[in-house]
Amino acid sequence: MTPHVGRTRRFIIFEATPNEPAQEIDRLDLPRGMALHDFHGDGPHPLYEVSVIIAGSIGPRFQDRMAARGITAIATAEPDPAEAARAFVEGRLAPAEPHEDHDGCTHD
Repeated sequence: MTPHVGRTRRFIIFEATPNEPAQEIDRLDLPRGMALHDFHGDGPHPLYEVSVIIAGSIGPRFQDRMAARGITAIATAEPDPAEAARAFVEGRLAPAEPHEDHDGCTHD
């Protein structure tokens, strides 16, 4: 498990529709250097193809960086990835608990 989504290299890709179980459609294992924390190029990145990133912990800088690409980045307390995807499209995703980042700042 990676404590910060920007350093994560493994993702599960879901397709989700309200009132239906979310369907896993792919798994993405990024090579070294392609975690978004490390990737600073202007070129394409596999995660730039998704519309939403859901994780247990997301900082405001990561949210801003994704928003600039038209991607919603949201943190949740929901531990089940498929349920998190479904809850998101149904507008009922449980928010994450406030956390301290590596700089000691608390985020909601």
